[in-house]
Amino acid sequence: MARTAPNGLATMRALAVEMPGHVRVGFASARELAAEIPRATRRVIVVGMGGSAIAADLVRGVTDPELEVALEVGRGPSLPRAIDAGTLTIFTSYSGGTWETLAAFDEAGRRGAARVTVSSGGELARRAERQRVPHLQLPQGLPPRAAVGYMLGGLFGLLDPFFPESNDARLARAAAHVADLQAGFSGPKGLPAQLAKRVGARTPEIYADVPLASLARRWTTQVEENAKRLAHFDLFPELFHNAIVGWDAVTASGARRWAVVFLESSGQNPALAPGVNYLASLLQRRGVPVLRVPIEGEDRIETLLTGVSLGDHFSLALAEAAGVDPLPVDAIGRLKSAVSRA
Repeated sequence: MARTAPNGLATMRALAVEMPGHVRVGFASARELAAEIPRATRRVIVVGMGGSAIAADLVRGVTDPELEVALEVGRGPSLPRAIDAGTLTIFTSYSGGTWETLAAFDEAGRRGAARVTVSSGGELARRAERQRVPHLQLPQGLPPRAAVGYMLGGLFGLLDPFFPESNDARLARAAAHVADLQAGFSGPKGLPAQLAKRVGARTPEIYADVPLASLARRWTTQVEENAKRLAHFDLFPELFHNAIVGWDAVTASGARRWAVVFLESSGQNPALAPGVNYLASLLQRRGVPVLRVPIEGEDRIETLLTGVSLGDHFSLALAEAAGVDPLPVDAIGRLKSAVSRA
């Protein structure tokens, strides 16, 4: 018997389809703000939590190999001791009310660091206005994880002057390409649906090389929030030094609990291939399904947007197959209520 589609599925799928357009809007808005940001810096830190931080992880997949400016990601209320007046600090909180981000924002102000805020409003926007801190306004009314396109574009826009030349045309080209993929990605016979069918009810392990680390993390968190099930991620070659031992010892009954997804690209270090192939062979011998997923694009930005979109649709396909509504995340609300009472 076919499952009834969850009420929030159409909403989340529409937002996933619109993501490439969100990137372009976020970039254009942030480029207007970029003139207010000081350039005399060799260090940038983006502070956020959850879906408001993942965009910074994703952007690092482009900035680390292409810029001389070091980009860091902070998760939590405390800043590294080295953050000072020579650091550009960017604070992202979709709601504008994330207490950890607000605490870090205040700390950066006390240290004299240059600050920029990114939110849809809330207390973060109010503090930025009072203290005359440049603020990037995001559209309101979205699940934070579905605002990733606006945040990706926004961060690329804020950081655009640090690149040798503007990413305007490059990003537009990548967004147009990924927009063309949406009909296939969102359809019942597309690659995300095929991957979800092969994973079934198993717990997915998402593995990738370091350049795709942020994508592995995004896929994992999207499965957790949209499909309402646990997922995990790990990286090559690090997992060859620890996780391989656990897989070698997995039993036939244990193997039925897992599916392993390899995110791969043409930019993957060829020296990893023997280890990756060995692991794939070991998993298959143990009875663990292995899904090797190519993530490709004309450049790093196109590869990034393609991987984000594919993972988002994969998580929604898992939710649909299980009859789970991907929209609500009531557990996070209950946690916030408990924390606020405490």
